Amino acid sequence: MLGITIICVDKLREAYLRDAVSEYEKRMSSYCRLKTVEVAGDAEIIAALPARSYKVALCIEGRQFSSEELAEKIEDIKLRGYSEIAVIIGGTDGMSEDVKSRCDLRLSFSRMTFPHPLMRVILLEQLYRALNISAGGNYHH
Repeated sequence: MLGITIICVDKLREAYLRDAVSEYEKRMSSYCRLKTVEVAGDAEIIAALPARSYKVALCIEGRQFSSEELAEKIEDIKLRGYSEIAVIIGGTDGMSEDVKSRCDLRLSFSRMTFPHPLMRVILLEQLYRALNISAGGNYHH
C-alpha cells in the first residue's frame, strides 16, 4: 500500500480544520498509509523527509495538474518504484529554496496564496480525490 507523508510547518489550531483533516484521513485509510509530521521550520522539514520517498513541494511557482492528471502522476510515481510520497506544506513565510531543491516535483494548486492550515485540508481532499479516481471510484463525478 502506498505511503503518503504530509510534512507541514506548525500545528492546526482551529477545531473545524482538525475535523476536516480527520475526515479525509479516515477516507484515505483504504487507499494509503497516511502520516502527518508537524515541524517548526525548514531545518526540521529536511530532517523529516523520508529517505526513499518521491518528494513534492507545494509552491506557487510549481506545476498545476487537474485532478485526473494528479491521479495519473501518483500512478506514474508508483510505477517508477516509489512506495512513499512526501508532500511538504511550508509555513507563513513559504519554503526555502534549499527545501524545494531537494524535491522531485514542485506542485501548485493555484497561483493564489492559501493559508497553510487550510492548504492541509485542500491537499488531503485532492489526494483523496486522486486516489479515488485511480481506484475507479466516483467521488470526483
